[in-house]
This record gives sequence, C-alpha cells and structure tokens, in this order.
Amino acid sequence: MSNKHWFHKTWPPIVTAIVLLALWQVSVDVFQIKKFILPSPLAIAQEAIASYDKFSVHAFATIKLNLIGFVVGSMVGLILAFLLHMSDTVKAAVYPLLLLSQNIPTIVLAPLFMMWFGFGLLPKLMVITLVCFFPIAVSMLDGFAQTDRVMLNYMKMIGATRRQIFFKLELPSALPHLFSGLKIAATYSVMGAIIAEWLAGSDKGVGMYMLLQKSAFRIDRVFVAIGLIVIMSMLLFGIIVMLEKWLIRWKPKR
Repeated sequence: MSNKHWFHKTWPPIVTAIVLLALWQVSVDVFQIKKFILPSPLAIAQEAIASYDKFSVHAFATIKLNLIGFVVGSMVGLILAFLLHMSDTVKAAVYPLLLLSQNIPTIVLAPLFMMWFGFGLLPKLMVITLVCFFPIAVSMLDGFAQTDRVMLNYMKMIGATRRQIFFKLELPSALPHLFSGLKIAATYSVMGAIIAEWLAGSDKGVGMYMLLQKSAFRIDRVFVAIGLIVIMSMLLFGIIVMLEKWLIRWKPKR
C-alpha cells in the first residue's frame, strides 16, 4: 500500500476522533460538568500520566493475560476447525455443541471455572478461549466450504493426496476467512480478559483496576482504563491486518 493510499484511508477516522474529542472537551468546559460525573479528555490524559506508575502494573498484567488467552483461543479454534473439516461424522456430532457453547452466558461460566480451578491463570484463560475460539472455528470452516470445486476435482483427477489437497488448495483458500475470524477474536479477547478479571478473581489487571476506581468514584481513572482497552483492541487488530497483508498477497487490494 502506497503512502498516499494509506493516508487517504486513515485520515477520515482520525479526523472524526479528533472532532469528537474536541466536542467532548468543549462541552465539559461550556456546561461546567463536574469531574466526578464526566471528566474532559485533557483531564483523563493528565490522570493517565499522573497515575502511570500504579496503572502500568495492572495494564501489563491484562496485556499478558490477553495475549496468552488470544493465542490459546486461536489454537483451539484452528484445531477444532481442522478436526471438523476432516471428518463429516465429527462435524455432525460436534458442530451443534459448538453453537450451544455460545448460548451459555460467560457471566455464569466464569464463577464456575473459578470454583473448579481456583483463582489462578487457568480459569481466566478458559473465559478468553470461550469468546475467541468460536469466530475462528466458524470462519475457517466457511473458508474450507468455499474451496474452488473445479480445482478440487482437478487435483483429485491428477492423483493428489488428501494432504496435498489440504495444504495446496483448501488451506490457502481458507486463509482470508481465517483472518476475518482472527480480527473478530482479537477484539473479543480484550473484552474476555476484562470479564475474566471481573468474574474469575484477580489481584491485578485493568478489570480489577476499573472495579476499584468505580467504587472510589474516580471516573477519570475509569476512563483511563477504558482508553487502554480501546488502544489494546486497535493494536491487536492492526497487527492481524498487517499479518494478513504479508501472508495473503494474492488477495485483491481495496
């Protein structure tokens, strides 16, 4: 992507964000809204700098939890998609359970995981895995299902093995769908990490930090935490987009 194309694609959301922040700042100043009700963007930025030392401990804990959970959830989704694709019998038996798993509220499962597996890392990873694996598995299965049938029949005619068909045709054709699922899972994983810290017990993390500051009526610090959550989601999403552009070079540019 050229610098000019990148600029034309990125400036509209940047300008929109700046305008919204400016309106927020002006509204707080004009209507003299109390800080404990709605702090201004400048007040939030000042608090983020002032409380960096204390907040950074919670931030790094959540970033670590989020990345580990996202990797584990992605691997579970990929393995499930592979197993269901390779066996129609397994797919018929497991796919409905896959759908059912998404109808059980996380707010119910997280305390159960905590009671079964304690207050350590495992119950939190299970919560993040639950919210991450589904979009990846479903997207990958859709990609496998949309494999070019003409090419599939041709490879079978020339005697290609099941392994060759999978790695040379089915997997490459499913990669764009995989990255669509990864983008969804990336944003879900951040949300899952925060929910895990809320419900599965934690002594540090952005989720725990938000609960503590909410109880203390420090709304400015709650907004600092929200800002970090947004930044984490955008960074993880951006990394996946860059990986997609690097790995899927045959995909037409928009």
